[in-house]
Amino acid sequence: MTIPLIGLLIFGLGFAFWVWMVVDCATNEPAEGNEKLVWILVIVLAQFVGALIYFFVRRPKRRRLLGR
Repeated sequence: MTIPLIGLLIFGLGFAFWVWMVVDCATNEPAEGNEKLVWILVIVLAQFVGALIYFFVRRPKRRRLLGR
């Protein structure tokens, strides 16, 4: 009984993280060029792995350059 609940909790947290990264990219990436579109596609198509890549690779760089 607890194993399905733990799995559901992990799935829910992963899904929430994925949604957070999609929203963060859509609202904070600069609209110049195709970079925003490319990152949204990476996040959506690669799902949780794409969200992790965005979180650890692009987000810190954007925050350093743009301050948001």
